[in-house]
Amino acid sequence: MKLIMGTHYKGNKKEINALNTYIKLIRAAESVRTRINELIIKKGLTESQFNALDALYHLGSLNQKELGDKLFRTGGNITLVIDNLEKQKLVKRERGEDRRCFTLHMTNKGMSLFESIFPEELKLIIEETNLLNEKEQAQLQKFCKILGLKKRD
Repeated sequence: MKLIMGTHYKGNKKEINALNTYIKLIRAAESVRTRINELIIKKGLTESQFNALDALYHLGSLNQKELGDKLFRTGGNITLVIDNLEKQKLVKRERGEDRRCFTLHMTNKGMSLFESIFPEELKLIIEETNLLNEKEQAQLQKFCKILGLKKRD
C-alpha cells in the first residue's frame, strides 16, 4: 500500500514537482499530527485547546489576540477555544484596563492537566522525529522555516 501518493496532474515538470512536494509535506505533517494528537484527544482536549494551554504555560498570560496570533487562529475561533477551556475551568479571563481586552491565565487545574500531558506528548514527538538524524532534523527545520516565512508578493 502506497501511503504518500503524488499528484495525478498532467502538467510540466516544475508544476508536478511543486505539487508532489506540497502533497508530501502536508500528508507527512498530517500523519505525524494525527498520531500525536491521539494522546490529547484521549485527555479530553482538542488540538487547539492543547495548543492554547501550551502557549499560556510556556509564554505566560496573553490576551486573546496575542494567543490567536501565536496559534494562527481567527478571533472567532480563538474565542470558541477559550470559551471551552473556561467551561472546563482550565483558563480564566481577566478584564484589563482596556475593557474590550481580556488577559488569559491558566488555572491550577489547567496547569496540572497540561503538566500531565506534555511529557507524554514530548516523548511521542521525539519518537516521531527520531526517524531523522540530528542533521536531517536541522535541515528539515531550515526548509520549514524558509517555507513558513515566505511572504506573498
